[in-house]
Amino acid sequence: MSLEVIFLNTKTRKNILKVLRVVLVVSFVFFLENSSVKMENKIVNENLHKTLDLTSMAEKVQENIDNDIFTAFRTHTGDLTGYVFNCPLCGGTLACRPSYNIKDGTTTFPDEMYGTVNIVASSRSLPCGSIVRFNAKRISDEPIIAIVLDRGVLGTDIDILAPSYDFAIRNVGRSKVTYDVLRVGWER
Repeated sequence: MSLEVIFLNTKTRKNILKVLRVVLVVSFVFFLENSSVKMENKIVNENLHKTLDLTSMAEKVQENIDNDIFTAFRTHTGDLTGYVFNCPLCGGTLACRPSYNIKDGTTTFPDEMYGTVNIVASSRSLPCGSIVRFNAKRISDEPIIAIVLDRGVLGTDIDILAPSYDFAIRNVGRSKVTYDVLRVGWER
């Protein structure tokens, strides 16, 4: 009898081991099947995501490029004043672009990178073609983007070209302004 019990126990053990092997193999196959499906889905979803987001990615790249040209190289503080093309010491031409006609009341310049910008005079500390940005609530609620095309002021002061003497007196006057230099000279 004791031999029978040992034999049954050995037979039972073998059956249990077989069942465990089958369970392990099934579990392993199930695990592989699920992980390969997940990996396949991940790859498909990743490609789909990239394909669908090409437009938004391009828009983000363009936004970064646009924002980059509005990053300040340095900041200055000086007096903001206004002037007109026919002021007593003005000859009616610009120091940096003498052939650009401002005698007709033009106060802006079409810059390739920044679009239509206001014209300002500065000292030689800012090279011709430099782009500056400043806030002047008396002139505009939006930040003013301007290009240095004239000379005639000292230090870090800037002088904005105004459409008329009255506009320069009433809207610009003389005030302290902090301005960002977005471009130094014609090249960034």
